[in-house]
Amino acid sequence: MEPKDNKSSSSPSAPHTKATRDDWIRIALDTLISDGVEKVRVLSLAQRLDVSRSSFYWYFNSRSDLLDTLLDVWRTSNTQAIVKQSRLPSETVTEGILNLFACWVDPDLFNPRLDFAIREWARRSGTVRHVVDQADNERVEAIKEIFLRHEYEATEAFIRARVLYFMQIGYYALDIRETPETRMHYTPAYLKSFTGIEALPGEIPAFAKRYIQRRD
Repeated sequence: MEPKDNKSSSSPSAPHTKATRDDWIRIALDTLISDGVEKVRVLSLAQRLDVSRSSFYWYFNSRSDLLDTLLDVWRTSNTQAIVKQSRLPSETVTEGILNLFACWVDPDLFNPRLDFAIREWARRSGTVRHVVDQADNERVEAIKEIFLRHEYEATEAFIRARVLYFMQIGYYALDIRETPETRMHYTPAYLKSFTGIEALPGEIPAFAKRYIQRRD
């Protein structure tokens, strides 16, 4: 499902419309998250944007084209955030896992509501389920690489990565809500549970300063 080469809103022949391609994508993502994929319909989106339905077809070939684009947005945001954070350099395995933890505390990196919406969509579509399975495998492999870089045996690295990743997905699925202070209180124990060792002095305060305190 590769992104289509759609006409740009900056094209000199583009219609005079209040809605850009990004507007259509934004409202479609909002609808997917709040109401599910069945509500992502051209007419209803046009009504929410207060534009004519025909303007949609300037940017997309069909509803399926738009849905493919939503999947691409999800893959290039949520999945790539996990991959990117997992690949950041780290002196210790605990620092590496803290780099990953940034995805769970920084909504600019990872959108859990979008992830849940895509998983709900996958329950109704075998094609989307295949895409989600691929993304899960890619994410686990990226996390496994953290452990491999710090000399964990291959099978152990894989299992630790799976435990870490699917525990976090479970947090979202169960809609567990904790304050940032509570999550930070649990962070040392989580790190030791996931890695088998304790974080070095200063690693967790540095993480909190970078990803938690700056958002206050």
